[in-house]
Order: sequence, then structure tokens, then C-alpha cells
Amino acid sequence: MEGVRADQDEIRCPSCGGQGTYRPGAGALVCESCGNARDLACPDRDRAARRETAHDPARDYETPTTEAQVFDGTHLHACTACGGQIVFAGHAISENCPYCNGAVVLGPEEAAYTTMGLIPFRIEEDKARLRAQAWIVRRIAAPSGLDRAVSEGRLAGLYAPFWTFDSDEAITYWARYNVRSGKKTRVRAVRGSMRTRFDDLLVPASPHVTALIRDGILHDFRPKDLRAFRPGYLAGFAAERHHQTVAEGLRANEDDKALLIRNRIKAHEGRRDLYDIGYRTDTTGIHYRRILLPVWIIHYQHGGAPYRVVVSGIDGRTFGERPFSPLRLAFYSGAITAAAIMVGLAWGAAGVV
Repeated sequence: MEGVRADQDEIRCPSCGGQGTYRPGAGALVCESCGNARDLACPDRDRAARRETAHDPARDYETPTTEAQVFDGTHLHACTACGGQIVFAGHAISENCPYCNGAVVLGPEEAAYTTMGLIPFRIEEDKARLRAQAWIVRRIAAPSGLDRAVSEGRLAGLYAPFWTFDSDEAITYWARYNVRSGKKTRVRAVRGSMRTRFDDLLVPASPHVTALIRDGILHDFRPKDLRAFRPGYLAGFAAERHHQTVAEGLRANEDDKALLIRNRIKAHEGRRDLYDIGYRTDTTGIHYRRILLPVWIIHYQHGGAPYRVVVSGIDGRTFGERPFSPLRLAFYSGAITAAAIMVGLAWGAAGVV
């Protein structure tokens, strides 16, 4: 339990023994009792950049450690709605699941893989709420009172689990394209080979990280911003731990990787019109990281239906779900139709002249 005691010492204030909370604005662990602030910068910054090697993609590379990586004040909760298993570090700031807003119940500790790095929260709670409200007021055909519903919604800060994957690919491919000659269209076939490399492909490490959450953070991710994991960064936030094996992570990456490979084949051939693309690839040099990335999620309701707005904890990029007003949709549709008719009449009149 030596590691657990070390985690306890990091979160507790060395001056008064009080509970620390990570404050994005200060970039430090701040004591709730005396206000003492501690920088969490780690001298071993190489730990965050380090990648582990995966030797055989056909196998499960690891099994969870026999001892869960937990620390003082940490509680594992299971969501009764979506099944997500959430760790609350320090004071439990939420009684609901950050993912789906369902009720959570205290559960038994389970073994989990060690987090290798994270990007700490940079956007503070009040700024995240302002970003969400600014996003919602710009929505076209939104029902009245939607900004108020968002302002009153429940805001949860969450560290979501992700992978980064590197790999080298030796690809043999085949495809087709069409060539037009007068009124005739001929099908041509192409075959070839190429080598390509993927660096730091970002892949969700949990089924609870939906496309909305992934897209809200994907464009902000830069590997150089990763820091070595320290439990103090989680103090005051929720986090989902890593339970996937490397093989499971690679399988989760297959669809996105296949799309990227097809696009690179098109670029290699210099033809964007390729179709029926098939390929075989020999994958080597697989490296990976298990990381946590910060996200704010606002849960709100309108008309009895639940919605979410996601704000990246890295730089505030905002995506969300929203309802539409049928009356306003009809108005906008009518206005667009009228404008199209006017343009058509003007164009026709100009043609007659």
C-alpha cells in the first residue's frame, strides 16, 4: 500500500492536512482549508511522452493489475443508467453520472490499468458554463428559454479515458475509378503498394465516451501538452479509469484507421474518385499510451427531454445537443423558400432581358 499512501500525501495539504482541489485557473492544487497552493509540475516530464510497445496485435497484451490504483478520498461509483464506473477524487462533487446524469451508487474497488499521462483542466467551471450558454444562443430555430435551461443545467467535470496509438503500415491495395469518354464511361482498375505511419491516433478507451464527447475534445489534443499522471490533478473532478486491454483498444481503433488508410491510398494515387478500395496491411511498430483528457459536460432538460452540451476542458471548444422549435423551423424554411423564389424570378427576368 506504499503507492496509496503516497497518493494520500499528495492530495493532503502539507501545511494544515486539509483537502486539496485542483484549480484550473491557478494550475495548482489548492487547499480548501488554508488556501495553500502547490504546483504539480513533475520534473520527470518524459513519463508523459513515453509510449509502451505492443508486440502482438492478435493477443491480449495485459491483464489488470491485482491491486487497484486508488488513493485517499477516492470512491468508485457505478451508474445505474449507463453502467459507467466513475472515480470521484477527493470530495465527491457530484451525485450523478457525469456521462448520462443517471444516479450513481457506491461500488467495490476494481483493478485498473495505470494511467500514463493526462492533460489537466485549463478551462474553469464558470468559463465552461459561459461557453455553453454562448453556444446555445447561436443556435438557429431554438425554442425560447433554452439559454435559461442550459444556465440551470448540471455541470460536471470529467477526465475521460483515451488511447494514443502509433503504428507503421506496409499496405498493398486495389481499387477502381471511372474514365469518361464522350457519352461512355469505362471502369479502370488500379493496384499498388505504399508505406505509411500513424502517430498519436486518439481513440476513446470507454464505450461511454460518445462521439459528442470525442468530437468535443479531438481537435484540441496535442501530445506535447501531456503531463505525467499525478493524482492531484484529479482532486475535485471525476474520472473514468482504464479497463480496456491493448487488443480491445486496437479493435476500437479499426474503423477510424481504415478510413484514414483509404484516404491515404487516394492521396498516394492522386485520385480522390477511387472507389471499391480494398487493401491488406502489415502492421508493425505498435506503441500506445493510456491517457486522461478533460471535458465539461452540462446536462439540461427541455420539454421533459434530456440534452447535453460538451465543453473541452483544454481550450473550451463546444459541441452539443439541442431541441428545435417547430414554429421557428417553419418560419426559417418559409423564408429560405421565399428567398429562393425571388432569386429565381430575378434570374429569369435577367435572362429574358
